[in-house]
Amino acid sequence: MSDCIFCKIVAGEIPSYRLMEDEDMLAFMDIGPIRPGHALLIPKKHYERTVDMPGEEVARLMTHLPRLARAVVEATGADGYNVFQMNGACAGQVVPHVHFHIIPRHNGDGIKFGWPAARYGEGEMEKLGEKIRSRLL
Repeated sequence: MSDCIFCKIVAGEIPSYRLMEDEDMLAFMDIGPIRPGHALLIPKKHYERTVDMPGEEVARLMTHLPRLARAVVEATGADGYNVFQMNGACAGQVVPHVHFHIIPRHNGDGIKFGWPAARYGEGEMEKLGEKIRSRLL
């Protein structure tokens, strides 16, 4: 896609600090890191959301995640890490190109990600679960 910043990075039109790459994927440093060492893993082919990607392409991309996460953790001395992937603006996706964030975390780093867990009312989970199940083709 001609106006996608990540496609421009893949094409070499915008500079990036590349960490690893092959014919299908690219990993590079995030220029607006949440923590030092924050990296991104993307497919080179443009897809806006993971549901747009064929499953085998998602699987190939994900084979690189453990190696990249391990390298980020070891290089930063992190105690743990987050992997985030958003789909759609309402979910926090800023760049409309599939990407996975690997964010190193340190005990006491002060970063909090809220998880507003809720509960289903009587029968709601089963009803919604059936709607979802019926769409798994």
